[in-house]
Amino acid sequence: MSGTVPTVVDVGEYLEWIGFGGTPSADLETLAQLQRLHMTAVPFENLSITQGIHLTTDAEASVDKIVRAGRGGWCFELNGAFAWLLEQLGFQVTLLGAAVLLDGPSKVIEHLALEVTVDQPYLVDVGFGESFIRPLALNVAGPQDGGNGTYELMGSPQGTTLTRHVDDLPAPEYRFKRVAHRLDDFTAVSSSMQVDPDKSWRSKPFATRLLDGGPDRVTLRTQRLKIVRDGVIDERALDGDEWEQLLVDWFGFPYRV
Repeated sequence: MSGTVPTVVDVGEYLEWIGFGGTPSADLETLAQLQRLHMTAVPFENLSITQGIHLTTDAEASVDKIVRAGRGGWCFELNGAFAWLLEQLGFQVTLLGAAVLLDGPSKVIEHLALEVTVDQPYLVDVGFGESFIRPLALNVAGPQDGGNGTYELMGSPQGTTLTRHVDDLPAPEYRFKRVAHRLDDFTAVSSSMQVDPDKSWRSKPFATRLLDGGPDRVTLRTQRLKIVRDGVIDERALDGDEWEQLLVDWFGFPYRV
């Protein structure tokens, strides 16, 4: 990975913030635990963008925002910071560029995911919202348990497609090639996505995170609160100005304009 090495936050602070206890090892068990802890403590959210605060792809800024400011972020921040943490713990990490397919076919690289090699290479992602919550083996064919559903990695000449099974059929989420990137490679697309009027990043604030390691989850949008516990979905419309208080209650930080 290439990015500014954080000088403000150390590894111990980061591990304490996400709730990791004990001694970390560069193995699959630790990797899986770190992924779920990170997705519980650090929300996937776009609130800085909706406030017009320009975000960089700098690792130092992302780690500081997460650990010192107690915030979350989007893929370039969350996966960039998580990659730094994993590397400090001895993991071999490769940054992957992906085209998001949730709204249909696309070749635009606008998502950062991670390939982490332990006993074998795994796809890891802490910055894609309601997606898989445990490492997925990249060299394994067929369905895999993603911790919150069944996923499958499907190869093609265009790259590897992450799919999630919906009604027993694989629905594409994003496609990537296993080619190493630098954080700087995502600077231009990060900047353009923050101001693109056709994207929802700057106009529709949201925050989502796992509850207690998942698969339970809380998601807060402008007009709705959704909580999933034990497979039961509780979703309701919001009244008046309660959105800001719910943000504090569920995510631990206020919305600052």
